[in-house]
Amino acid sequence: MNRSSVMLSVCFCAGLLGALVNSCFVWLAGLWGLTEMAGVNMAPGMTLTWLYPRLVWGGLWGLAYFFTVRTQRARRGWVRKGLWVSLLPTAFQLGIVFPYLTPHDWLGLKLGHATPLFVLVFNFVWGLFTGVFCRLICGRRS
Repeated sequence: MNRSSVMLSVCFCAGLLGALVNSCFVWLAGLWGLTEMAGVNMAPGMTLTWLYPRLVWGGLWGLAYFFTVRTQRARRGWVRKGLWVSLLPTAFQLGIVFPYLTPHDWLGLKLGHATPLFVLVFNFVWGLFTGVFCRLICGRRS
């Protein structure tokens, strides 16, 4: 396999692992009542039907992350790039999923006025851990 294919696979796996950490964080935030304290109705249950699509989407967003680290020269600032790429799923969630695919209206405001902030923070968790996992999998000299 060429290096580009290996890096593509690594980014998908790192995105999937980032989504796992993100999902645990979202679930714990709901379980501990953090979202409820902020007036946001976002407290999912940890079920396989909720988790599996999130993992697949995390892997797919990891493919977008690949474009920031695909060349040898670009492999610096793994976490910073993960945080920047996390703005893509945030924009997708707030601008497409909430208004068009769910009844939660523009920016998910029917869930609560702080929903955009929570979506941003939750996706930052994905970006942070995607960058960390990609760096850990690739090693220092990839």
